[in-house]
Amino acid sequence: MTGTVTVGPLCLCRQVKDSSVKRGYFQKSLVLVSRLPFVRLFQALLSLVAPEYFDKLAPCLEAVCSEVDQWPAPVPGQTLNLPVMGVVLQVHIPSSADKPESGPPKQCSHKNLLPAPVVLTSVHELDLFRCFRPVLAHVQLLWELMLLGEPLLVLAPSPAVSSEMVLALTSCLQPLKFCCDYRPYFTIHDSEFKEFTTRTQAPPSVVLGVTNPFFIKTLQHWPHVLRIGEPKMPGDLPKQVKLKKPSRLKTLDTKPGLYTAYTTYLHRDKALLRRLLKGLQKKRPSDMQTAVLRRHLLELTQSFIIPLEHYMASLMPLQKSITPWKTPPQIHPFCQDDFLRSLEHSGPQLTCLIKGDWLGLYRRFFKSPHFDGWYRQRHKEMAQKLEALHLEAICEANIEIWMKDKSEVEVVDLVLKLRERLVRAQGHQLPVKEATLKRARLYIETVIGSLPKDLQVLLCPP
Repeated sequence: MTGTVTVGPLCLCRQVKDSSVKRGYFQKSLVLVSRLPFVRLFQALLSLVAPEYFDKLAPCLEAVCSEVDQWPAPVPGQTLNLPVMGVVLQVHIPSSADKPESGPPKQCSHKNLLPAPVVLTSVHELDLFRCFRPVLAHVQLLWELMLLGEPLLVLAPSPAVSSEMVLALTSCLQPLKFCCDYRPYFTIHDSEFKEFTTRTQAPPSVVLGVTNPFFIKTLQHWPHVLRIGEPKMPGDLPKQVKLKKPSRLKTLDTKPGLYTAYTTYLHRDKALLRRLLKGLQKKRPSDMQTAVLRRHLLELTQSFIIPLEHYMASLMPLQKSITPWKTPPQIHPFCQDDFLRSLEHSGPQLTCLIKGDWLGLYRRFFKSPHFDGWYRQRHKEMAQKLEALHLEAICEANIEIWMKDKSEVEVVDLVLKLRERLVRAQGHQLPVKEATLKRARLYIETVIGSLPKDLQVLLCPP
């Protein structure tokens, strides 16, 4: 999910030989536009719908839409049975209580379900290991590129591989929100084609997934290009793409590789690759391999973000400085130099064994869209918390004593401000307890009751 909502297509193509066509075959495609949180569900739906769609076209989609329209609303923490085209998809809707490093939740009993359901262990998480198989040796480099919001072109052999690789890349920063643009399947027909291919300005912070080799020639000026070869058999580890200089990216038949001049700030964790290779040798299931890889990326991101969270928390004014009848104090500004100095005692080295130039990585991160997105969100949350604490301070004070020497204008102003905060709090924009909300409503009634009748009529809702 692209400050902004990002959507991307999931595609399934069918080619049929046809000598009457210049290209030698006739091709049909079915594209579903899916929001990232439900990508696995849409993949399963696509695999069921596509074969029927190619034969029956619109009537097939109408029937499927009618069935999907009857599905219950997704509720976090629940497991749903979703019938479609004679099949039952059983899915668990994740909740905030689910731990990222834990295994998939247990599914419901199948006893009363005919036919037996197709169980999806996740509605949103891709098979990360399968997606990253050809680039396992460079996962940490790709993680840095994503963290820094670097423009990246992914050239894949099919729309499915393109979409999955782009979505895997954008999900590897969890729990940090991905704040850049991304297009899982981009074509020359997209409206931004001219914008992305122009050489008069630097490439934007976007991850593009494409299948047309024409982009190799058109986007030679991009700093990072990942070309993926044809998928290999599930039991084999495909040949790892090699790091190559961008200057070698000249022809349409460019070989698979990661074409970049980027030098990583952090040293590669060789133990991760050895562990994954050992898992392949022991024929460890792909979902277990994915769990290992996802946990590694999660811990790496958390080690990077925790010092930022700790420093940001120190910018919050002390609760004792919040008084009822004065404007609440401001959040202290984020000083990059102060933060970098704090890393000596509270940096990533406390939670991560990976060595490298962490300070250089943070300095580069400060210029990325992800720092701006993270900071804006945290500052907004802290401002809401500060406003909630101020409302609590007001509700704990003696309102009648405050009103004794106040003019009607000041009293009316208090009523309006309390109402505004009450509306925001009730809309879940402020983290306020229910007891505080009740006290605020009582305060409003008390204050209005102290005013002349004409003002009471104006302030009381009809």
